[in-house]
Amino acid sequence: MRSCDAHESGGKQALKVQFSPGRAATLTDRQCRKLVKVLLKGAMANGFSTELWTTRRVGSLIEQHCGVRFHRGHVARLLHDLGFSCQKPERRALERDEEKIEEWKRKRWPQVKKTLRGWVPPRLCR
Repeated sequence: MRSCDAHESGGKQALKVQFSPGRAATLTDRQCRKLVKVLLKGAMANGFSTELWTTRRVGSLIEQHCGVRFHRGHVARLLHDLGFSCQKPERRALERDEEKIEEWKRKRWPQVKKTLRGWVPPRLCR
């Protein structure tokens, strides 16, 4: 239909830009609950090599479990709406032994730490 035909049949209202909603942007409540349960199991329990969740990984889970495909940016918004937040993973070795680290800090660190000559700990200055 041409614009002049639309104007003749519907007036100025027919010429206004119409909103095109596209596909629904969210999952159903049931799908959201299912997604949260799957995420809380952990990434490794869902077949990934590490426990790090990325938007790409979550997007693949949504597609696998809910049959819906989302852009990574939308996955981030969806996760935020579900109460999840971005976290930077700590870079620590799995073999890390906290007890040995504390012992090293107490015994060995004072021996190797460089100090200024004449330096006195602040609590002893007074």
